[in-house]
Amino acid sequence: MRSRGKAPARAAAEGEGTPAPDRTLPDAIRERLAPAVFELFTEKDFHQVNLREIYQRSGVSPSTIYRYFDTKEDLVFSLLDLKIREISEMVEAQTRGLESAREMLRRVFWLTLDYYDRNPGVAVTAFITIPLRSWMRSPTYAQRDGSHILRKIRDHGVARGEIAPEVKASDLADLYFMYCYRQIHKWYFRGMRRKLVDELDRFFPLVWKTIAK
Repeated sequence: MRSRGKAPARAAAEGEGTPAPDRTLPDAIRERLAPAVFELFTEKDFHQVNLREIYQRSGVSPSTIYRYFDTKEDLVFSLLDLKIREISEMVEAQTRGLESAREMLRRVFWLTLDYYDRNPGVAVTAFITIPLRSWMRSPTYAQRDGSHILRKIRDHGVARGEIAPEVKASDLADLYFMYCYRQIHKWYFRGMRRKLVDELDRFFPLVWKTIAK
């Protein structure tokens, strides 16, 4: 897992012997950019937001933004990558030491949905606003899912006799993303009036029934 605070590596045309520019995004700049970006992409569709609005709302100068990001897509995908990695790191830390695979998986869902409840702009940007085809072309897309955590839960659950051995780690990932996408889409469509975690007790027993031995 890459360290937080770093924008994804991108190819840059550099002269022979010229060191590559430092693309490490300082925390102070990230903390000014992220709220502005996620507010704008919650308020507007992706193609309605431009870099001028981002630097006007964030107070970060255009020259500073272009020092770290080549395009609007680079900027938003990098910030999303950092936020989603926060979820993975939090989930990994807070499931460590749990014995029950069922409780581990439930905790994964709860922590994810609670994070999006506390950071609704990240949820709307990631699941509603971003054009998925563009994100898929970014190196951040394939690295965002934390599937290694679900693989550990699957192996642990099979070893304990809680999860059916024919269940694959990819099956857990499919269930996780399917339910998260569905809950966030319903939540957004209904005006974001309820908390996402309020739905957990309704759907999680169905998730567990699907994979339990």
